[in-house]
Amino acid sequence: MTMLIALFWRDLRRAWGSGALWLPVLFFLLVATAFPFAVGPDAPLLARTGGGMVWVAALLAALLPIDRLVRPDRDAGVLDQLAVRGVADEVVAAVKIGAHAIGFGLPLLIALLPAAALLAQDGARVQTLATGLAIAIPALASLAVLSAALTAGLKGGSAIGGLLVLPLAVPLLIFGAGMLDPSGRGAVKLLGAVSLLLTVIGPFAAGAALRGLRE
Repeated sequence: MTMLIALFWRDLRRAWGSGALWLPVLFFLLVATAFPFAVGPDAPLLARTGGGMVWVAALLAALLPIDRLVRPDRDAGVLDQLAVRGVADEVVAAVKIGAHAIGFGLPLLIALLPAAALLAQDGARVQTLATGLAIAIPALASLAVLSAALTAGLKGGSAIGGLLVLPLAVPLLIFGAGMLDPSGRGAVKLLGAVSLLLTVIGPFAAGAALRGLRE
């Protein structure tokens, strides 16, 4: 248990160290600043499409740091040491998912406020976006750790990491954006179900990938 707590706090410090805490915030602000230039100054159009862009940016923000989620521990032999001491790979993956969810999730929710303002989202839509992202953050973290585990042994693996998990992330994007539709009341339940499913299966899938790195 002590080793797992140390692993959790070390991953969290790695996520927030050297200014990385603000990386999702800056990324969100860059997206929110650039997107209006692409769609033009039409405020109603920006308000309708900005929420979907927030969800795409959230997925990309979760995948930004996949290079440091698993590969450094693999190269340093940390994963081997944990395996020798009898720590299951699924438990290691679950700890990493929890640390990543907090590491990028809290800055993500902070960045939502200025980004939503730049994307002409009103108060009700901001609240809906915040609720949806809070529900989806554990699932996004699971997909990021799974992608990191699958690509840790590949050179330039981060370039294809997003492609590997994109099919699994599509339901999150669909139901998350669907929550913004006044008629999409059932979207929040579907989003919660998909997020729960991905959060549950994430440690097992990532654990299997971690075992594969040692073989």
